[in-house]
Amino acid sequence: MTPDTTQQQHPIGSGFTAASTAEEVLRGIDLSGKNVIVTGGHAGIGRAATRALSAAGASVTVGARHPDRAAAAVAGIERVEVSRLDLLDPASVDAFAARYADSGRTLHILINGAGLAAPAELEQDARGYEAQFATNHLGHFQLTLGLLPALRAAHGARVVTVSSGAQRFGEIRWDDPHFATGGYEPTVAYAQSKLANVLFTVELDRRFAEDGIRGYAVHPGVVVGTALNSAAGEEGLRAAGLVDDSGAPIIDPEHGKKNLQQGASTIVFAAASPLLADIGGVYLKDNDISVLDDEPRPMSAVEPPSEIMSHALDPEAAQRLWELSEQLLKG
Repeated sequence: MTPDTTQQQHPIGSGFTAASTAEEVLRGIDLSGKNVIVTGGHAGIGRAATRALSAAGASVTVGARHPDRAAAAVAGIERVEVSRLDLLDPASVDAFAARYADSGRTLHILINGAGLAAPAELEQDARGYEAQFATNHLGHFQLTLGLLPALRAAHGARVVTVSSGAQRFGEIRWDDPHFATGGYEPTVAYAQSKLANVLFTVELDRRFAEDGIRGYAVHPGVVVGTALNSAAGEEGLRAAGLVDDSGAPIIDPEHGKKNLQQGASTIVFAAASPLLADIGGVYLKDNDISVLDDEPRPMSAVEPPSEIMSHALDPEAAQRLWELSEQLLKG
């Protein structure tokens, strides 16, 4: 019988709010001796998460395509190192995982946080894979598999994958995930990759919870100041209700619009909150487990819908995506 993945998908009353910051969420939590990897941990909400986790005592490895730039960005943050990682390059992903394995360290927290801003035109990697799917999902899928021994060795590990409210509008193009037959639309490709993040989390948790590895998908909010949103330009940001007429950011966490520290908060909540100790395979927003909401709602600049929908938790689709991803890694 297929497990009911929606059983745990309901708020637990964490006591935090949409306005809570990463530092507030981690207050009183000691991560000394814990090893963390954060992809994209040198910029935007990734950097805010790196800083907060370090302040709580964790040792953080940042995976970045340009290590020199990343090292400059995290300079001064304690217990942080940078290692090269290009999620679009399978050899780079394998090399990153191999370097970590060679270090002999266990891995307590893996944060799959790097993301590709939606390119206006179809971009592909060397394999011909659509770049958003390849970066946001497939690269992180490969990375997680490569780090499984270190995660198992921690005897209690978490894999946090940054998704988006866009999962509500996504569908997996099973026969053509890379838009090879045409019809590429940036937002459609983005939504597919963010849905894939949630389905990946569901199947990861099902497969590895008995090994002590739990999975969480996170909606950080719509955050002004990230490369993902800044790529829209001021006009696009204004249309999305993220900046006012003068170009100043609109911070309204209760309506999903957050600053960097608020955006990072649900990521570190997933990574370290003891409230989630016996829970996994869920989608989080606003520092709690999201309600399940299957009511169709259009995109809105006032309050972008971001609650989880049942199709994103479908265990059969999650298993199918896992198997498809394994096939795609074989080329």
